[in-house]
Amino acid sequence: MGKINILDEHIANQIAAGEVVERPSSVVKELVENAIDAGSTRIDVAIEEGGLELIRVTDNGSGMDPDDCETAFFRHATSKIASTQDLFAIRTLGFRGEALPSIAAVSKVECLTAPDTSGLGCRFVIEGGTVRAKTEATAPRGTDIAVRELFYNTPARLKYMKTIQTELGHVTDYIYRLALAHPGIAFTLKHNGHTLVQTLGNGDLLQAIAAIYGTTVAKSMLPIRGETLDYRLDGYIAKPELTRANRGGISTVINGRYIRNYPMVQALLQGYHTLLPINRFPVAVLHVQMDPTLIDVNVHPAKLEVRFSKEPELMQLVEREVRETFGKQRLIPAASMPAAKRPREAVVQEQLELYRPQAPQAQASAAGLRLPGAAAPAERWSAPATAEGSASPWAQPPGGAPQCSGGAAGAGEPQLRAASASPVAQPGAERERLTPRETASASEALLRAMTPQEEQPPALPAFPKLHPIGQLHGTYIVAQNEEGLFLIDQHAAHERINYEHYYDKFGNPAEASQELLVPLTLEFTAIEAEKLADRLPQLEQAGVYLEPFGGASFLVRAYPHWLPTGEEQALIEEMIEWLLGEKKQVDIGKLREKAAIMCSCKASIKANQSIGLLEIETLLDRLAACRNPYTCPHGRPIVVSFSTYELEKMFKRVM
Repeated sequence: MGKINILDEHIANQIAAGEVVERPSSVVKELVENAIDAGSTRIDVAIEEGGLELIRVTDNGSGMDPDDCETAFFRHATSKIASTQDLFAIRTLGFRGEALPSIAAVSKVECLTAPDTSGLGCRFVIEGGTVRAKTEATAPRGTDIAVRELFYNTPARLKYMKTIQTELGHVTDYIYRLALAHPGIAFTLKHNGHTLVQTLGNGDLLQAIAAIYGTTVAKSMLPIRGETLDYRLDGYIAKPELTRANRGGISTVINGRYIRNYPMVQALLQGYHTLLPINRFPVAVLHVQMDPTLIDVNVHPAKLEVRFSKEPELMQLVEREVRETFGKQRLIPAASMPAAKRPREAVVQEQLELYRPQAPQAQASAAGLRLPGAAAPAERWSAPATAEGSASPWAQPPGGAPQCSGGAAGAGEPQLRAASASPVAQPGAERERLTPRETASASEALLRAMTPQEEQPPALPAFPKLHPIGQLHGTYIVAQNEEGLFLIDQHAAHERINYEHYYDKFGNPAEASQELLVPLTLEFTAIEAEKLADRLPQLEQAGVYLEPFGGASFLVRAYPHWLPTGEEQALIEEMIEWLLGEKKQVDIGKLREKAAIMCSCKASIKANQSIGLLEIETLLDRLAACRNPYTCPHGRPIVVSFSTYELEKMFKRVM
């Protein structure tokens, strides 16, 4: 007699339940997704004891007639696909027909449903996979499914359930995701009678974010939009100052389906790049719409993972749109202040007019122009002198650093005022004395402005022009402008300047490599030496040339001459340590970035280091010329602002 038996339907359903019904949140997921597929605009979820005692999902969707109500609990019974071709164009959240029979196999289920508003419906009861009752009943349009005593007939599964709070956390998290994926549906979640989640369902994603994360988070969100021929991206991303300790605040939604996609999360983080502190993650909700034929959702038992046919294109879209969104923002966080007890009033005391040096823009301003790159005579760059009278080793003209796409405009690039501004100087207006160089610059600007030019796209927000006041504790630069007071971390600012400098240098380091008269000797373990020997070409692309020196030793024959003086060996060792720590194929772009970060940190001025006013001015000018002047390479903020209103409120000048 053969040993292979065909399992009966009951055992097969219990085995299938082990894949589909992992915990109470799995039941909630399947039932709520069915409600969404039914076209519901309101879904109420009520659970007791973390979902182990009761899970009840009520919706106002299309409902089912009596025949469909019973058929829905058969294995592989579904209304969402009918042929093989339908598997390649799935537009619904569910399609396999496994959820209801799997749930019914390990619990006691009661289903009350009606397909219309006539009030005539069907009540269907099934326990442990066995039908107990099927009767007519009065019911509103929609479906009401109650799942009681989950895993009552599989004590082994029940034994390994976590605490009630843990199971409740999983249920709540998934309702959060579905509410963010479908802002047009009003969700309500109650546990033991207490409301935990409630959304409006008005279609506004930002309001759904406020209902889930709070209004403070919602106010820090920035809209993101973009599209290609195959994808359309919408959603919100948080400003860099709003971060979490894990990736739990990132929700990715594909065609209305919440998924977990590691490459998409990595593309999001690459878009933030150096704006995030180390080991911190943003809050983001990304919605992607695409042709269903370009995605395979039938690759995971819980349908939480998918495969894209054009994944690189989607990753590039996400990264590009995140960077462009931040490129349009001035990312200076406001200092945390106590909450105001009363709303802002319009009563303001008379303010003192303090002396402020005028910028040498009078001539251009009189002609209706503004020269954002021009500096005042007292603020114009000059190489700051050190105590010995020599120029500061890190001081460079502002133009030496690469201009940022959203940073300060270059000198001599005039911008026209509004058409209503008067282009003619008032007669007898007092003129400021200008040097011949400044006069020529302003005249040249005038000529360029009068010459017809092609229409330029709107300028991105510039880094504010700051007037230094002094230094605090040898660590923070205090500056001001018409907007308020600013504190600048001098180490973080110089680190950002050096990072962009070294990042560009590492783009072509071979030309700057110089051979050493006395090579450096580095020693490693046998395993490290063997691994390093295979990765010497990657080091050469960074301008560092090593050769074996017997055993586990290597000689450093050459390295770029612009490495920070005195830190060359330490930097090379750190680069090699990072290189050996990479398990996958080394990305030369990532090595270039890591090397630039290492060099920038070593070469920057430190905290508790006093610098002069001219050095501060130079530092601020060079910071304004950076591509990203708001965070250091490690993601820490560089500038924090105190608005004039907040300062006046602190001193009770505004009541």
